[in-house]
Amino acid sequence: MKTVLLHIHDDRGADSRMQAACDIARACNAHVQCVQVTPMPDLIAADVYGGAGYAPTIAAELHAIDESYRAKVEAHLDREDIAWDWRQIDGDSIASLLAAARLSDLIVATLPEGRRSDAMDPLPIVADLALGGRTPVLAVPQSARSVTITGRALVAWDGSSESCAALRAAVPLLRLAQSVDIVTVEESDKAEFPATGASEYLARHGIKSQLQSWSRKDRPIEIALREAIDTLGADWVVMGAFGHSRWRELMFGGVTRAMLRTARVPLLLAH
Repeated sequence: MKTVLLHIHDDRGADSRMQAACDIARACNAHVQCVQVTPMPDLIAADVYGGAGYAPTIAAELHAIDESYRAKVEAHLDREDIAWDWRQIDGDSIASLLAAARLSDLIVATLPEGRRSDAMDPLPIVADLALGGRTPVLAVPQSARSVTITGRALVAWDGSSESCAALRAAVPLLRLAQSVDIVTVEESDKAEFPATGASEYLARHGIKSQLQSWSRKDRPIEIALREAIDTLGADWVVMGAFGHSRWRELMFGGVTRAMLRTARVPLLLAH
């Protein structure tokens, strides 16, 4: 991975995102592309209700706030000894980030915390980034101080096209991992999906892996998977992002959504 897109925004996950991007850049000798989006569509919409006179003033204030935060971030990046550049965009956050990520190898985003469902909840951001484009997303816990890519990786495998996409996208980072566990959760009501194909695929890339079959024990799959993560001591996880109707499951399937809400380690997501 040679180009890592870092979402620049002054929120609770900003520091963990920035540190994760820097850690990956050092590990991969990669370039960090900082993308700061100033959301302007709401100002344009205000024109309909007679707010046009205020729009230039509000836009100037937003730009001033972003410039102040930019100075703080650039000072930090200068101390990290990595290659980086900065791109400021006016527009819709998700559309702008996805457009900027077309020639990026990875997007660094933030995992939500708890069960929030308001406008500032990071879950819709992660959902739209993972499902809206073809660039894999590394979702990082808000409290993370670093990302140990060279540690122990876990691949959540069920043989689906989503898990295959995530595995392919993760190869550059899995090469750096100390160990790789491919975990399948046993489900009595479904036919087994062999993980040997995933292991053979990684072997062709020079990556050794261990196959782990985890018993569901009449529990939700995400609980069994979290148990595997804790027991195996995984530092980060690779998994497919399952998309469904926004109205039916708010963009993510049940397992993926639950993992995003409760994961304590970074998740690499691809769709």
